[in-house]
Parts: sequence; C-alpha cells; structure tokens
Amino acid sequence: MPPSPSLSSFFPIFLFFSILQSTHLFSLALNEEGILLLRANLPIPGWSAAAATPCNWTGVACNRFGSVAALSLSGASLSGAFPISLCDLPSLSNLSLSNNSINSSLPAAVSACRNLVSLDLSQNLLVGSIPSTLSDLPFLRHLNLEGNSFSGQIPPSFGTFRQLETLILTENLLTGPIPAALGNITTLKRLLLPYNHFSPSPIPPELGNLTDLEELWISDCGLTGPFPPSLGRLQRLRNLDLSDNLLSGPLPSQIMGLTSIEQMELYNNSFSGSLPQLGWSHLTNLRRLDASMNKLSGTIPTELCGLPLESLNLYENKLEGLIPESIALSANLIELKLFANPLSGLLPRDLGKNSPLQILDVSYCNLTGGIPEFLCSNGALEALILISNDFSGSIPASVAKCRTLQRVRMRGNRLSGEVPDEFWGLPNAYLLELHGNLFSGGVSPLIAGATNLSTLSISSNNFSGSLPREIGSLDALIELSASGNVFSGEIPSSIVNLKQLGRLDLSNNDISGGIPIGIHELVQLNELNLAQNRLSGPIPDEIGDLPVLNYLDLSNNRFSGEIPASLQNLKLNKLNLSSNLLTGNTPPLFAGDAYSDSFLGNPGLCIRASGSCSRGGSGRSRVFLWILRSSFAAAALVFLAGVVCFVIKYRKLGRMKRNRGAATKWTSFYKLGFSESEISDCLKEANVIGRGASGKVYQAVLSNGETVAVKKLHDRAIRDASSNATISSLDSDGDGFETEVETLGRIRHKNIVRLWCCCSAGRCKLLVYEYLPNGSLGDVLHKGAKRILDWPTRFKIALDAAEGLSYLHHDSVPPVVHRDVKSNNILLDGDFCAKIADFGVAKVVKKTANNGLESMSVIAGSYGYIAPEYAYTLRVNEKSDIYSFGVVLLELVTGRPPIDPEFGEKDLAAWVRSTLESHGTSDVVDPKLGLAKFEEQVGRLLDIGLLCTSNLPIARPSMRRVVNMLQELVALIPKSQEKKPRNSILI
Repeated sequence: MPPSPSLSSFFPIFLFFSILQSTHLFSLALNEEGILLLRANLPIPGWSAAAATPCNWTGVACNRFGSVAALSLSGASLSGAFPISLCDLPSLSNLSLSNNSINSSLPAAVSACRNLVSLDLSQNLLVGSIPSTLSDLPFLRHLNLEGNSFSGQIPPSFGTFRQLETLILTENLLTGPIPAALGNITTLKRLLLPYNHFSPSPIPPELGNLTDLEELWISDCGLTGPFPPSLGRLQRLRNLDLSDNLLSGPLPSQIMGLTSIEQMELYNNSFSGSLPQLGWSHLTNLRRLDASMNKLSGTIPTELCGLPLESLNLYENKLEGLIPESIALSANLIELKLFANPLSGLLPRDLGKNSPLQILDVSYCNLTGGIPEFLCSNGALEALILISNDFSGSIPASVAKCRTLQRVRMRGNRLSGEVPDEFWGLPNAYLLELHGNLFSGGVSPLIAGATNLSTLSISSNNFSGSLPREIGSLDALIELSASGNVFSGEIPSSIVNLKQLGRLDLSNNDISGGIPIGIHELVQLNELNLAQNRLSGPIPDEIGDLPVLNYLDLSNNRFSGEIPASLQNLKLNKLNLSSNLLTGNTPPLFAGDAYSDSFLGNPGLCIRASGSCSRGGSGRSRVFLWILRSSFAAAALVFLAGVVCFVIKYRKLGRMKRNRGAATKWTSFYKLGFSESEISDCLKEANVIGRGASGKVYQAVLSNGETVAVKKLHDRAIRDASSNATISSLDSDGDGFETEVETLGRIRHKNIVRLWCCCSAGRCKLLVYEYLPNGSLGDVLHKGAKRILDWPTRFKIALDAAEGLSYLHHDSVPPVVHRDVKSNNILLDGDFCAKIADFGVAKVVKKTANNGLESMSVIAGSYGYIAPEYAYTLRVNEKSDIYSFGVVLLELVTGRPPIDPEFGEKDLAAWVRSTLESHGTSDVVDPKLGLAKFEEQVGRLLDIGLLCTSNLPIARPSMRRVVNMLQELVALIPKSQEKKPRNSILI
C-alpha cells in the first residue's frame, strides 16, 4: 500500500488555487478610477460598481493604458457644485460638462486638473468670478465658459496661458475693460467675448500681437473709439465681428494687412464717414463683409465689389451713388443686401449671371430701371426683395421661371405689363407681393401650382378679368389681398376651400354675384372686406358662424334683404354695411351710437335707437327730425321715465355704497349690451370661478343673457409665489390694475382677451372681460377632470397664442411685453380658440438713453417660465416672452406642467432636452395623443419649442418668425399625413 501523502504535500496545490481565486476576484473588482468616479455622485445611467473598469461607461474614454482620459457629460442633467474630485483622475485631459445646471462658483482648485487640454463648462449656471488659477493649467488649449453668469473682470493672469488656442467667454456678466494682457497669449487662434457688459472702452491695441488669431468676436460689448489700426497685423484673421458696439470713425488704411480675412462683420456700430479707398484689391480672400446698420456714407468702392465675395451686407447706412457693375463679376456671390440706403441708378445689368445668387434685397433705395434678366441664371435665387424703389418695365421671363424663388416682394414700384403665367405658379414661393404697381392682365390658372403660397398681395394694380377657380386649391393660403384692381365676374365658389385663410380683401373692384355658399367654412377668417363692388343678393346668415371674424366691410354694394340676426354672434371691431339696399330692422345688438355709421345709405332699413326707428337713407338727420317733431306728451313720458330710472339707480347706488367692493367709476372700451350696474349684483360667492391672492374671478350672467367674467382685485395685491403662481404682479412703478387697463383698453386682436369695461373705487377694482367657457389652457392640460385635447386642437391653440403675442411684440404701437406668458394665462373660448390674458405685469417696451432696454425693479413671471437671463438682468425684452411661450409649446407636446417633482431640480425645458438625448422622442410626447397622422408635425413643434427656450436670447426667433414657422407646419399637414421624409424647418 502506498504511503498516504502528508499535509505538507498539499500546501503548494492549496496555495496555487488560492492565488488563482484572488486574482479572479480582483479582475471583477472596480478599479480605483472607477471608484473615484462613483464617489463624485454624478447621476449618469450605466455607471455601476459591477464593472471592472469605467472605460465602457457612458461619456468615459480611456487611453491605451486603461486610464480615464476624457469625460464628455454634456446634457447629462448635472446640477449642484462643480465636481472638483474629478481633478484626482491622473490622466484626465478632456473634460466637457456643458449644457447642464451646475450652479455653483468655479473653485480655484480647478487648477489641480493639471493635465487638462480642453475644459468645456458652457451653458451652465456658474456664478462668481472666473478663477485666475485657470492660467496655471500648463497644457490647456481650449477653454469654453460660454452661457454662464460669471461676473467681474477677465483675470489679467490669463495673459500667462502657455498653449491656449481657444478662449470663449460669450454671454456672461463680465465687466471692466477687456484686459490688454490677452495680447500676450500669442498661441491664441479664437477669441470670443461677445454679449458681456464690459466698460465702454477701446479695443486694446495689444490684441494686434495675436498673430495666429483666426477669429475675433467682440460683439455687443460697449466698445468705443475708432476701428483699431493694430488689428491690421492679424494676417491670419478669417472672422472679425465687432458688431453692436459704439465704434466710430472710418475704417483705417492699416486694414490692408488683413490679406487672409474671410469674414468681416462691422454690424450695427456707429461708424461715420465714408468707406475709405483702402486698396481693397489686396483682400483677395475676403468672402463676407457685413458693415450694415452703421452711418457709413459716400459711395460703395468699386474695388470692394470686384472681390470674390460671397456676401455683401451694407444695409441701413447712408451710402449713395451707383451700385458698381463689378459686383456682378463675382463668381461666389450668394447674398447682396443694400436696403435702406439713398442709392441711385440701375441694378448691375449682369447681376446673377456669374454666381449662384440666392438673396437680393435692395428695398427702400432710389433705384430705377428694370429688373435684371440674369438674376436666376444659376437656378439658386430664393429671395427677391425690391420694395419701394422706382423700378419699371415688366418681370423678365427668366425670373418668372425661377422655380427656386420663395419670397418675392416688389411692392411700391412702377412695374407694368402682364405677369407671366409661370410666375403665378412658382412651386416654392410662400410670399408673393406685387402691391402698388401698374401690372395688368389676369391671374393665371397656373396659380394652382403655387402649393406653398401663404400670402398673395396684388392690391393697387390694374389686374382684370375673373379670379380663377384654381385659387381655391392653395391650401396654405393665409392672406389674399386683391383690392384696388378691376377684377370682374363672381367670387369663385372654390374660395371656401381655403381653410387657413385669415384675410380676404377684394374691395374696390367690379366683382358681381353673391357671397359664395359655404363661407362659414373659412374658420380662420379674421377680416372680410368686399366693399366697393357690385355684389348683390342677401347677406348670408352663415357669416355669423365665422368664429374669429372681427372685421366685416360689405359697404357700397347691392346687397338686399334683412341683416342676418346671426351677425350678433360676431365680436366685431369694425362693421360696415352702408350704401346697400338692405331692408327690415337692424338687430337689437347694433342699436345705438357705436354702430351709427355702419348702416348709412340703406333707405329701406329701419335703424333702431332708443326704441324708435329711423330710416337708413337719412342717417343721423332722421333722428334729429324725430326729436324735433316729438310732442310735449312724448317729452313728458321721457321725463317720467327718467325719474323712475333715477330712483331705481339711486337705490342701487345706495346698495353699492354699502358694499365695500362696489365701484363708482366705470370706463367702457366697447359698446356694451348690458348695464354696468348689473355687475355688482353678480359678485356673489356662488358665482366664484377662480381665486387667488390678488382677488377672485366671478362668472356673471346678465339680464340680456350675456355671460362675462369679472376679476375683483384687492388693493395692490401681490400674488402668491407658490403653486406655480406669479412671482410678482406689481412693479414699484405701477400697479397691475392700471397696467391691465392701459394695455387691454387699447388692444384689439382676435387672440387677445377683450376687456369690456372696468371700474375703480377706493380699495376695490373690477375688470370685466369676455367670458371664455373652456377656461385656461393650464387647467385643460393639467387638471385630470378636464377634457383631453387632441393634437389638431393643441396645434390650433399654439398658433392662436403665437399670433396674439406676435401682435403685442410687432404690431402694437408701442410694443408690449407680456412678462407672464404661461398656460394659465391662455384662455379658451367655446371652440378652443386661444386668447392671451392677464396683463397685470405687462410693460410697454421703452428704449433707455443708451439705446438699451428698460430695467425692472423686480422680477415678474412664473416659476418654470422665466427665461434664464431675466433672473439676473431684470431687463424687459420680448425674448423673455418668447422663452415662456416655448415652455407653453413644450407643455402642449408633453402634456406635463412646467415644474414637476419627477423632473428633480430641472424644469420642463431642461427635462425635455435631457430626455430627448437619453431616450428619444417617444418618452417626451404626451401618451394621450394619437400621432398616427401627425407625428412629424408634433416633432417639428417640439423643435420650435426647444428653439424658443434656447439659453441664449439671441438664438430665439422673433414671435413673427414663430408664427411663420407654425403656419408653414399648417401647409405641410397633407404631406405629413403621407409620411414622406422631409427636412426640418428652416429657421
């Protein structure tokens, strides 16, 4: 029997398996750098201790030795303090934490990240001073701190950077002068400092030492003095933007040194003098010159126009003389904008012949002659803008066939002849404006090919013949203005197919027949003007069913029969039915002085006033004759009736005085169909439909059957800042009641709530509005018991609200900033048409002495809707309204409120961005929506909402542009249903 092994013989085997097991366990343990990342407490999905190394984690990249070299956590929903522990990663060279919500100061200890080559902290909420220790980073080449709230001066120590190539400090709160020490960073290639609040001072001449500089951008920084001659030494400069400053004087001759410049923008400065003859021929690489919105005078240099330019923008200056013919020789010219200059002479004859010209705008000049025939020779022309010149002749056939044209504006010239047939049917044109010329002939049936046309303005010409029935196939048409021509025949019946039509003006023509049957189908129609024609027959009863019509002029025609009672359903700002053949009685709502001129020249019409009847043919004179012929008995009856009314009103007045909330001073803004004295009787607790710290809102059903909403405000109440309420409804320079009265009292628009009347008595103030039965958008979207809105309704609400805000910003005189745009301030009528309400904190836009915007003493707005820059600048700006409106668009798409516990520390805009990046659209869109036919439209509306909520105000579109983008979506609905792939909206 073999001897049994001893215990010592098993020891080597045991040791081997022990080492093997420990090695295996080590391979499964997270390494030290992974542990370090987890300790930073960054909420990044997929970061787990179960891995052996972090190299495969989201946003982590390692070098060939397995050490973390780069962290890219842009848009990762980070918040709180800067994670300084990341500097303990020994090989970290690239750190990007952009587009997050880091809201602390940047610690000086960031200099411990010794190996950083690139640091990107843009688009966060960082505050305080920029640490001077950043310049201690020996290998740093790229530093991006754009879009934060850094304050104080740029550290002079920045001049000691050793290898820095990119320095971006755009859109902060930096002050003081631009330090001359920046001129010591000789490695710098890009220096971007725009949109800061630097002290008014010249550009440091030391910046001329940056001989490697390729891009210099110091826009809107308060720069003063002359154009700096030292910049002439920057021979590698490709992009120079000194726009929106206070620079003065001429361009210096030293600029001849910029032989490699590709883009030079001198936009919106205060240059004076003439464009100097600088030897422009030396700038052989110049591609884009923008010196617009200055005070440049003299002529446009011929040598400048002889360069191979791609873009030349000299608009809004004082340039005069001829446009040099040499501009037509450029083989690269894409854009030429010279509008608003006192130029003269002809457009260059060969313009567009040698280049892919896309945009030509020479509006508001004094140019003469014809339209050059080669403008579209290379098939690229998109915008042809010739407004208010003295052009003559006809539209060249080659231009008429330019299928790339999108915007055509020739208003206010002396162009003549027949418009070529092909011109009417341009397939990509969405704006065709020929108003105020001498054109003749008819509108071609080929107009059916203009499938994208939204505005057709051909008024004040000599067009004749009948409007073609094909015009009814233009599904995207929003405005048709053809007044002041000699059109004849009947209004084509197909016009009722234009479901998006908002304005129809065929006045002052020779059109006959009647109003087409089915006019009520034009549910977006806001203005109907058919005056000065030969129209006849009855006024269709269905006009009263047009939900948003507020302008109706049928005067100077041959309409007969009675006035339809349904017209009383309309909320009209203008009604004119005068000079027709109408008979019968005027509807009761139209009795009285408010409509006294609306029915003149209708001899058979009985105009009711004060219970009596006067014939329309005599106008007011009939009323006076009736008064003169009144008997003494009638006068006595009137007197007795007056006494009775006085007693009744006296008793009511006594009751009102006993009521502390009563009002004694009434101001009306419309002709009312009810008595103001009824209002106080309706202010009962049972009629309350809304409450707030500022007071209550009552529903008042009046004796005439009309329902109004009454807001009862207490003395200078401040709204509660909780529950998504308004932060402050009052500025120190005025109260909400006066603001709302002054604003709404003068505004007339279909998408802005009507203020019927108001009253003020001591500590009680009443505002009487039209009653909108579907309440606020916020309630409908976010209160569970309310109706679920389908997508077409939500889109209509978005467009309605956008048009209301666009009116406030662009068409109201003076412009108005609402300052509290939110879903709770968008009210819905019975057809879910949206109207902007609550103007208690609205502000008229005023310019300050330095052409800046007026600053407020307090923040106004609501949590979740306030634009980021508004919190620290307190400046009234329409861009803050646009941000708030963008949040409303995101509410419509997502169905979520602006603030929700699910979002954590983020608001709706930040949540949408982060969710889109990590999970895609499906997790963002409201699951209650059925998107089979509208998926593309929902996605594009989401894009518009994100664009409106851009952190940089300059990146947000104007409300007028927002309306245009939404209207373009309307035109795309049929194509969207076909599910064809399409490009995103052009911004």
